Amino acid sequence: MRRLLPLILLALASPLAARDSLGVFGQWGAFRDPDVPRCYAIAMAEPSRERRSFDPYASVGTWPDRRIRGQLHFHVSRELADAPRLRLVVGGSSFELTGGGSDAWAADAGQDAAILAAMRAGSRMTLSATDSAGRRFTDSYRLEGAATAIDAAVVGCARTR
Repeated sequence: MRRLLPLILLALASPLAARDSLGVFGQWGAFRDPDVPRCYAIAMAEPSRERRSFDPYASVGTWPDRRIRGQLHFHVSRELADAPRLRLVVGGSSFELTGGGSDAWAADAGQDAAILAAMRAGSRMTLSATDSAGRRFTDSYRLEGAATAIDAAVVGCARTR
């Protein structure tokens, strides 16, 4: 339960704040905001001894009115360099991401789909990047419950129509 409390507080306090909890599945939670409408699965990064400026999280969002499903977003633990060299490793697959400020995302919907497929098959994912001081850092995530939370978010938004 101690691991879940930060996840729930993050969801309520973040710009992605939702009105309805769709459930907590392993390390991931699913939420719905029927007023937008939008739904998303979200997880906090694993604890780290590295210095962090932000609380890192990963999310997979669905916006049915925009016809967007399965859009990946990372809020990273440090301010990114101008050319941050973002690399996501999921299981045996590696992906180059794009981003700026303290956020990272896939280059396009095709890459989102490939990453989500890797997440469904993997047990862990690690995002490495270069911060604004030129240092490499890593944010890691357990994928236990990710597939179920992502599916719950998609189903949750199907009910808002």
